[in-house]
Amino acid sequence: MNVIKVSANSRTAAVAGAIAGVVREHKLAEVQSIGAGAVNQAIKAIILAKGYLANDGIDITLVPEFVDVEIDGKIRTAIKLTLIPHQDAQEPDASPPGD
Repeated sequence: MNVIKVSANSRTAAVAGAIAGVVREHKLAEVQSIGAGAVNQAIKAIILAKGYLANDGIDITLVPEFVDVEIDGKIRTAIKLTLIPHQDAQEPDASPPGD
């Protein structure tokens, strides 16, 4: 699975569509960005993707972390946002613990 790289100039709707598609296909998506503008675009795209996926009954959990990446021979710190689908505890097929 490829990492979805987001820049400050990325179109949020396009990134959101890519995120939703990857989550549907692979059950996991990784979004990576460097810098405040890029992180802002990534978060907005994730919010849009959450809405797209909700239409399919998929809810997501976001796990943020720092990662070091090499760009032009230099190590940079990026934000990696991992999206993992999960079942909503309110769904009818989910039974309470202990049952």
